[in-house]
Amino acid sequence: MEVYIPSFRYEESDLERGYTVFKIEVLMNGRKHFVEKRYSEFHALHKKLKKCIKTPEIPSKHVRNWVPKVLEQRRQGLETYLQAVILENEELPKLFLDFLNIRHLPSLPKAESCGSFEETESEESSKLSHQPVLLFLRDPYVLPAASDFPNVVIEGVLHGIFYPHLQPR
Repeated sequence: MEVYIPSFRYEESDLERGYTVFKIEVLMNGRKHFVEKRYSEFHALHKKLKKCIKTPEIPSKHVRNWVPKVLEQRRQGLETYLQAVILENEELPKLFLDFLNIRHLPSLPKAESCGSFEETESEESSKLSHQPVLLFLRDPYVLPAASDFPNVVIEGVLHGIFYPHLQPR
């Protein structure tokens, strides 16, 4: 798993003072997705992680001014923080995975003891659900074709599964 914070942006708000949102890039098993978090969410994560795993230092909560140079330092510090959590811990807690919106990993023993990032999440909703990706209503090689036109999708999938060495290069 690789985690980066490539950028941040300032968000205006009518209800509260403006705030900064950090864009987190998560690369895992060849897939990339993005999550946006405020510093307050990083701080809440840090407080919960400290209770169950060894955590690195997190950048200071108080920033004197909001100039881009200071925010860039905070961005780098938060990126280093996330990367250090991953490097220093063999098993990542569920609440850390929830923070990064990673839902497809099996539960880890250490993750169980840490609880969930959202305390209200039920045990049922955290379990993986498996759905078929490809479904054949009939065996395309045994039964005769339903029409005179070949099903190009089924032909392509079957060809890719059973004859991958014949793929065009």
